[in-house]
Amino acid sequence: MPGEPLLVAESLARGFGEGEGRLELFSALSLTLGAGEAVAIVGPSGCGKSSLLHLLAGLDRPDAGRVLVDGKDWASLAPEPKARWRGEAVGFVFQMHHLLPELTAEENVALPLLLAGVADSAARAQARELLARVGLVRQATSLPRILSGGERQRVAIARAVVRRPRLLLCDEPTGSLDAAHAADVLDLLLGTARERAGALLLVTHDPGVAARCGTVLTLSSGGLVPA
Repeated sequence: MPGEPLLVAESLARGFGEGEGRLELFSALSLTLGAGEAVAIVGPSGCGKSSLLHLLAGLDRPDAGRVLVDGKDWASLAPEPKARWRGEAVGFVFQMHHLLPELTAEENVALPLLLAGVADSAARAQARELLARVGLVRQATSLPRILSGGERQRVAIARAVVRRPRLLLCDEPTGSLDAAHAADVLDLLLGTARERAGALLLVTHDPGVAARCGTVLTLSSGGLVPA
C-alpha cells in the first residue's frame, strides 16, 4: 500500500507565450505520489510531459499552483537550499543525458556523491558498482564523446540513482536503449525506489515500459487522467 505523500502537485498550470499566440500546456493539474508508487505518464509529443517533470523537480516555476516534495514547497526555498534539497531528495534523468564532457563515465556518476561530501575513493567505488549494474564497467574510464547514445543514457541513469534519492523523475529513460538494457534500467529504477521507500515517476512513449509501473496516466490540456 502507498505510504504518506512524497510528491504533491496542486492545481499546476503552465504555458508559453503571450496574448493570442500563447500556448497553454495544462491547467489545474494535480497529482499525489506516495512512497512505494511507480507511475508512468504518457501522451503525444508536445503535450507538456517534459515541462511537467521540470516543474515537479523544482527546475521551473509553474504559472499557478505549487509542488511539494516530502512536505517542502519548492517555491518557499531560496536557490541554494533548493539546489541542496534537490540533490538530496530527487534523482532526475533527462532525455538528453547532460553528462559533463570533460569527465569520464565513472567521474560523472561519482560527482553527486563528491558534491555531498563523500570521500573520493568511496564515491568512485559506488560509481563503479552502478556502472557494472548497467553493463558499463568496461567504459568506466571513457569520456562521453566516445560512448554511444544508449551508453550515455545508462551513465546518466546511474548518476541519477547514485545518492539513492527517494523521488526519481525520469524523462524517457529507456528511449535510446535496446530491450535488454531497458529492462535492466527499469529494474534499477524500481529497485532504487523500493530500497528508499521512495517513488518513481517516468514519462514514456513505450507501452511496455509504462506497463511495468503500477499506474499509467495520460497528460492532456485538462490535466492527468487514467490511461
